[in-house]
Amino acid sequence: MRGNRGAPPPSPGHVVVLGAGFAGLAAALRLAREGVRVTVLDHLDRPGGKAALGYEDFSSGPTVVTMPQVFRALHERTGLTLPPLDPARPTTTYHALDGRTFAPEALHVAGSLEPTLAQLGREEGREYVRLLGTARRIYQGAAPTFLFASPPGRLKLARYAVTRGLGAAPWSSLARLVESGPFLTPFWLRFATYLGADPYRAPAVLHNVSWVELGSGVWHLEGGLGALAVRMRERAEALGVRFEFGTRVEHLVTQGGRVVAAHTGRGVHTADAWVSAADRALTRGWLGLPEDRTPRGVSGFALQLRLSEDRGHAHHILWPAEYAREWRDIRAGRLPTDPTLYLHLDGDRAFLLVNAPPDPGVTDDPRGYGAFLLRGLQARLPLPVTDWHALSPAEYARTSLRGALYGRAPHGLTGSLRPGWTHPGASNLVQVGGTVHPGGGVPLSMLSGWNGAGGLLGLPYDSLDGPRVPGEGETWDGTQTPPG
Repeated sequence: MRGNRGAPPPSPGHVVVLGAGFAGLAAALRLAREGVRVTVLDHLDRPGGKAALGYEDFSSGPTVVTMPQVFRALHERTGLTLPPLDPARPTTTYHALDGRTFAPEALHVAGSLEPTLAQLGREEGREYVRLLGTARRIYQGAAPTFLFASPPGRLKLARYAVTRGLGAAPWSSLARLVESGPFLTPFWLRFATYLGADPYRAPAVLHNVSWVELGSGVWHLEGGLGALAVRMRERAEALGVRFEFGTRVEHLVTQGGRVVAAHTGRGVHTADAWVSAADRALTRGWLGLPEDRTPRGVSGFALQLRLSEDRGHAHHILWPAEYAREWRDIRAGRLPTDPTLYLHLDGDRAFLLVNAPPDPGVTDDPRGYGAFLLRGLQARLPLPVTDWHALSPAEYARTSLRGALYGRAPHGLTGSLRPGWTHPGASNLVQVGGTVHPGGGVPLSMLSGWNGAGGLLGLPYDSLDGPRVPGEGETWDGTQTPPG
């Protein structure tokens, strides 16, 4: 996208952003802050991407905040006031079928491992400390290359492989790395699902995801992430950004290696440059590129629940009888018959989510499967539900190919590498969002949108004050030396 060698690209007068999820909103804000005229197109009727599906006063996507520094920095740079961020204590409560519970405290929040270790047996505690330390080391090695930097080229990948790669157990699977007994093994495996992985097919490097939650903590954002999307849209509009909702892209027209127009169901749009914050596979289809046949990551089946009373803010994981069986069902293209239940309580509302195959046609009876899930939840953790709405993989397919929440599956030795920000034959378009570098989740999506848009303007990479990773021997938050 650069012109003469070493010279910044000419600033585009008008940029069209495709998609009003968190990546698209971050891109629009950065472009508008630099004085660019921006139009945002989205086929939904409000901002937030996956978070905008279903009931308007619910978030159907992410439910909590990780990497809070990224949120603070984005608000500071764009003139937004950040609502209170309260740490979740514990991060999540895990429920086994035999009645045993486990409620770990994030090290950054608690300042000590003692509250967590007190819930475990002696051998389990040793395994917990060992694997938390391993997660920290992998995260520390990977973050400068794969999270808080532009998409790495071959030289940077080679440097990581030589200096840090062996520490990420490249020849091991995640399942082999985290084997730690019947109670803790599924606990460690589930973090890979945050990136859409089948944890039994995931590479060991994805163990670093657990450090983000267990080391740095998860946080409740006042008003939730749906409200954040509304605030970002309002701030963008105040900076002159124009939004057109209910506008579905049909295809992109290219000429001379550049995108010159977007044909939509409501007319033709032209621009000097483009940011696609849609699923990368959908963008490839709009460009007429060959279909990406890489296997898709998991989808979800969710219930938005209305309650008759306020149940506060909390997260629960309810384990099935056999965690591996759930993933055998998903690999076979079936909705799990005994799934792990993820429950987020948010006052008088709740959000229940289970893993599902990436297949919009996996069920033609979402109310039936939803009722099945609700019965399973009520048998183990009763709630005063007054109304509910089901979101099947077909609903999530409105924002992603086949309903895969994070794009292609991060399996195999190189599977965790996310695609970069470019497409062939589209030199004035950048691809951002959770299906490309640096990955899924709201903070990484915002980093992608913010910096992909910045690249159009020749601006340097901005990590949005991403969490500093302590070095060996340093204390975490000045209270305790991290394990490992």
